[in-house]
Amino acid sequence: MMMLRTGQRLAFAGISATALLLPGCVAAVPVGAAAVIGKNVVFPGGGEDENENEKAEDAEKAARKQARELEREQRRQAKREAKRREQAEEEGSPPALQATTAPTRPAMAAAGTVPAGMQYLYGSGEAAALSSQAYRALAQHVRASADYRQAGIEVASVVLAPGSSLASPHFVECGAKPLAIVLDIDETVLLNLGYEADEAARGLSYDDARWRRWEATGAGKVDPVPGAVEAISAARRAGVAVVYISNRTAANAPATTRALEGAGLGKAIPGETLLLKEEGAGSGKDARRAQVAETHCVVALVGDQLGDFSDLFSAPGMTPAARRAAADGVQIEPLWGAGWFMLPNPVYGTGLKGGIADVFPANRRWTDPGAAAAAGVSAATPKE
Repeated sequence: MMMLRTGQRLAFAGISATALLLPGCVAAVPVGAAAVIGKNVVFPGGGEDENENEKAEDAEKAARKQARELEREQRRQAKREAKRREQAEEEGSPPALQATTAPTRPAMAAAGTVPAGMQYLYGSGEAAALSSQAYRALAQHVRASADYRQAGIEVASVVLAPGSSLASPHFVECGAKPLAIVLDIDETVLLNLGYEADEAARGLSYDDARWRRWEATGAGKVDPVPGAVEAISAARRAGVAVVYISNRTAANAPATTRALEGAGLGKAIPGETLLLKEEGAGSGKDARRAQVAETHCVVALVGDQLGDFSDLFSAPGMTPAARRAAADGVQIEPLWGAGWFMLPNPVYGTGLKGGIADVFPANRRWTDPGAAAAAGVSAATPKE
């Protein structure tokens, strides 16, 4: 016989209640998922001897502690979010437009130490393989699109049309417009080795003024992302235009064109095939994507942040869990590798957000039985 004890009822109630503290948190920690935790944490047998009562009391205490810790964490998250929104409102712009040229970075390591994200992106064979994989898929997609167009078969745009939502996307009409692909620049086609090496060597964090100096003077200290040169060259040979949209500053356009050309990525014309961020403009890219889509049928978008595909991913109130759910949702997921191509970037950006409650679903938490036993607590592990 399996009996549900007081501790398990408390764990279920506590997690279910705290899931309602943050806007959007129900999607991340649904009440149904909390129920799975509650019904799986059970004790065998139904005896009422003193030893088992002690175990039940210990479990109840552990459950109370877990619920309190989760509640405190979510309240802290809510306060941080409220403060961020308040600051954004005082500055006169929505939270989605507060991002800098290179948003969110993790805390820097000590000077002379290379952070794990940099080790991976700039030094590992794994990152090179992922990038080459993405660009090989891009080249195949672009080649197929060009062949379809030549055969008179209709080709579809992958730029979201005005009025779209992530739950109900629709796309700009192509008609007979010439084909194009649109790519981000930083950590999408260029690896900013010089800038990141300086940051790691001196243990610095992101600074906008230093980044602008890098834009202006670092053209010779970059490498192309593995696979980018070959895929972009193949697109041009197929008669497909290559357009770059970046939040690098327009004032540094000449240096950016030198960086692209020096890395083997071809010429880019500011205002035509190189659309940069104007002084004082927001960080969103939808308007520039729409500008390209007016004259071209955009068959591929390439980037390292979700904002390189749609500003909808940066809408106010989008929690990490909501963004992930949207990217993996039934309407958007089919686009990855079939018009939308994502490059790895664990160094900086909008993807590096979230506390434990945001990143790890409550129904996938695990407590090490060894650690619990050492603390004198009888721990039960949820069933897989």
